[in-house]
Amino acid sequence: QVQLVESGGGLVQPGGSLRLSCAASGSIARFYAMHWYRQAPGKQRDLVATLTSGETTNYADSVKGRFTISRDNAKSTVYLQMNSLKPEHTAVYYCNARITRLTPLGMGYWGKGTQVTVAS
Repeated sequence: QVQLVESGGGLVQPGGSLRLSCAASGSIARFYAMHWYRQAPGKQRDLVATLTSGETTNYADSVKGRFTISRDNAKSTVYLQMNSLKPEHTAVYYCNARITRLTPLGMGYWGKGTQVTVAS
């Protein structure tokens, strides 16, 4: 069983930055992709960023140019650098490990999330 633990969330002012981390209990290099999702109060969980094992990245339109996903395989950690944050970025951010290419989006391993609050 793989455990994913997110950290780095908190309260930040609009325009500020945060870097989220997702530490895995085993190697992340074996997974097809790592994803970051977020869920705002009363809303569904949405995909924010993707990093495949082939180093392909994809971002939701709302975060392109602001967020960057990266990873350190040696540390089994995935990061989400978030810049120029806005109040609408407030949500619980979740890390997800998609096991293979055939694993449906939203399946695989999940962390418990980290709260990001953007407010002045």
